[in-house]
Amino acid sequence: MNKLAKTAFGLAMATLIGAGSAAVAQTSMGDPLRETYYSNVKDRKVVFVPVFMGLDLTEGWSKIMARQAKELGYNYEVRNSNFNTAAGAQTITSLISEEPDVIVVQNPDVQSYAKLLQQAEKAGIRVIQLNMKTNYQTTGFVGADVELIGEKQAEAAVAKCGAGDQPGKVLVLAGPPTSPFSAYMLKGYENVLNGNDKIQIVSVQSTGDYESSKAKSITQVVLQQHPDLCAILGVWDNADVGTAAALQEAGKKPGDILVTTSGGGGELACKGLREGLWQYYVSYDVPGQGRDLNALILAALQDKNEVGSTKTVIYTPLVTYTPETLGDERCWSLDTLR
Repeated sequence: MNKLAKTAFGLAMATLIGAGSAAVAQTSMGDPLRETYYSNVKDRKVVFVPVFMGLDLTEGWSKIMARQAKELGYNYEVRNSNFNTAAGAQTITSLISEEPDVIVVQNPDVQSYAKLLQQAEKAGIRVIQLNMKTNYQTTGFVGADVELIGEKQAEAAVAKCGAGDQPGKVLVLAGPPTSPFSAYMLKGYENVLNGNDKIQIVSVQSTGDYESSKAKSITQVVLQQHPDLCAILGVWDNADVGTAAALQEAGKKPGDILVTTSGGGGELACKGLREGLWQYYVSYDVPGQGRDLNALILAALQDKNEVGSTKTVIYTPLVTYTPETLGDERCWSLDTLR
């Protein structure tokens, strides 16, 4: 090693040794925000009021909320309304008296709970609406941009059915007439399809409370009336299992009639694509919604401002699945939720 190289090597080693000494000498320091963060949420109370438990959506959201509550030491419970709007209203009325810190509510329609949610916030309870909102804006909303879901599904129908000499025939399967989810989705369809002379909407019908049996019977009748049906715009994957069954019983092969639907992106989403139940699926990603929801719960628990003075909306990103882009890793189950 020549003299110049030896000198450079020595300087480099001295620098490293000096850096090492400085690292060893560095003292630890506590995070000044930790204590306040944990103390602000410990022993607080969050209550979830879903439309119905037992669905992949509600069970997924609840598992994610319960996990965070356990980790951070606040109380979490579920008050199931079992698809009974009156029971849900009574639950919220009772909660106003109980005064939890946060109520997370999945609304059955745009009006039934609106005044009660307003009363809850006047009583000092922060309310977060989940995926289905009323016409009253509370402290927070986390959910899908349902109008955008409708637009995406309608665009898929135009791509499939809008290139022929005759207008492509499309069936729309909606949810309950008063459901905000269904109403916003219909608006999304209108944004794309109104004025499009290449598409003919042959029927718009409600599947009741998102019932697969009604979706099936409606599809059967419309197929008899319109054997040249080109596409079906479905409102939710669980209901559209019935839609697909009607097509299969009519001898239709997967893709003969385009079925578009949406949901939380659980196991049924991938199963339906693999088995040809639907060909276009818009996921509002329950794991992602759960993460956003938990963040909004933490913000609400730490908020020192007057209840109702802070209002936050988070539209969770949508993910589109088709048979060509499908990968099982994209679809979650309760066991894989973290």
